[in-house]
Amino acid sequence: MIFQEYDVIIVGSGVSGLYAALNLDSNMKILMLSKRELTLCNSALAQGGVAAVIDDKNDNYELHIKDTLIAGGYKNDINNLRILVEQGPKDVKNLLNYGVEFDRKEDGSIHLTLEGGHCRHRIAHHKDSTGYEIVTSLIENVKKLPNVTILENSQLLGLEKSGEYFLTDVLHNDNHSYYTTKAVVLATGGIGRVYDFTTNSAIATGDGIQFAYNLGAEIKHLSYVQFHPTAFADKKNRECFLVSEAVRGEGAYLLNCHKQRFMDKYEPERKELAPRDVVSKCILQEQKATGSDEFFLDISYKDPEFIKNRFPMIYKKVLEKGYDMTKEPIPIYPCQHYLMGGIGVNGNGATTVKGLYAAGECAHTGVHGINRLASNSLLEALVFSRLIAEDINKNYPHKELSEKEFDYPTPEGEPLPQGIRTEIRHIMQRSYFVVPDYKEAAKDIERVKQLKDQLYNTKYAITPDYIEAKSLTTVAYIILSEVVAEGKEKGEI
Repeated sequence: MIFQEYDVIIVGSGVSGLYAALNLDSNMKILMLSKRELTLCNSALAQGGVAAVIDDKNDNYELHIKDTLIAGGYKNDINNLRILVEQGPKDVKNLLNYGVEFDRKEDGSIHLTLEGGHCRHRIAHHKDSTGYEIVTSLIENVKKLPNVTILENSQLLGLEKSGEYFLTDVLHNDNHSYYTTKAVVLATGGIGRVYDFTTNSAIATGDGIQFAYNLGAEIKHLSYVQFHPTAFADKKNRECFLVSEAVRGEGAYLLNCHKQRFMDKYEPERKELAPRDVVSKCILQEQKATGSDEFFLDISYKDPEFIKNRFPMIYKKVLEKGYDMTKEPIPIYPCQHYLMGGIGVNGNGATTVKGLYAAGECAHTGVHGINRLASNSLLEALVFSRLIAEDINKNYPHKELSEKEFDYPTPEGEPLPQGIRTEIRHIMQRSYFVVPDYKEAAKDIERVKQLKDQLYNTKYAITPDYIEAKSLTTVAYIILSEVVAEGKEKGEI
């Protein structure tokens, strides 16, 4: 099989992948793979903003670190966390050089807002669609780079290693293409589609984690899954619209089925501004107390024009669902949102496999601990993708490239049975939602293991459906293995 060689292959086109490309040496020949269209990624869905110590008169690194540690249950990697917080502001400011427009105050300075878990106003934002603003701006800049080849609607179907070279099988325009490189950056996003309900986009199937796992890379704390407390309560759709943390940051109240505030019963000091995992657990406690799963978020007491101008995208989306957030409470409920665990990396974003890097949600830098502080995700994507680029520039300098020949398996095989992904989603939703059900997980892991063995040991045709089923099953198996081990340690099983 003939493989076309690149200096670097980046898998994923969210903030991590794009910013890595912009920071790699301009002499390098880079291939960027986008599973669907460039803007379909979790990064583009990020509403609130990006957290950074920009106002150093009223804020400082130690306060940002402290807030992140509290939210993360002090399970954070302190060294990587310090890198994140101390280097983050320069990357956020660098976005201005790529045309990113943050909201401004009257004096022209960047407007900084407050979100749950933060003790200071430190969230730079573009209305309520910050991620989309950053992604689209970075895309325009990457498209101008003559050394970067972007392949949209290109799914990675194979990632293997032969000596110092990575071998990739990419499905593009229904054709298999083969590429090789010594440096791969996995920026494949999260695992949301392993659940029945998620705020994640359709591409979030954990593919990068599965490929890294099968290459022998360390996978760390995959059971560190975050459930956002305020997804729009729409039980008709698997992809739930997120109502940003920033709405609570601007003063919205959480209400129970009686339209009464309840957070003061559980969190008298922080109330609605407690970290996400705390608020989600409080909602479930209140559900048990009231016997109802109806909950609401209410900011209607604020000036209607302020709401429309501050949250234009959320206002429009909620209005499409039949609710006017300037006049009434809107229904919300916790939903799978983010992954804090992932492919284990060091401070340079390097995995335990030489030449393999991971950035963004698929990576585990350890900065978030057991629960991510609001708006630290885009910051992590920026800082560590830049550090990856710097490490690759240093250790994998551009050299003359050529076509290379390797043995590689053919994609032909049996058709994949239907229903595997649906079964995995049902299993995860009942075994681990907000808090794990240890007994259910102990039963369910046996079925997940059966499905995993079936997918790994049967010669199925290598198709996008097969890869996603394999990824979701692998992710579910690793998560439930950790949950069951924890349950045994606690004496719950």
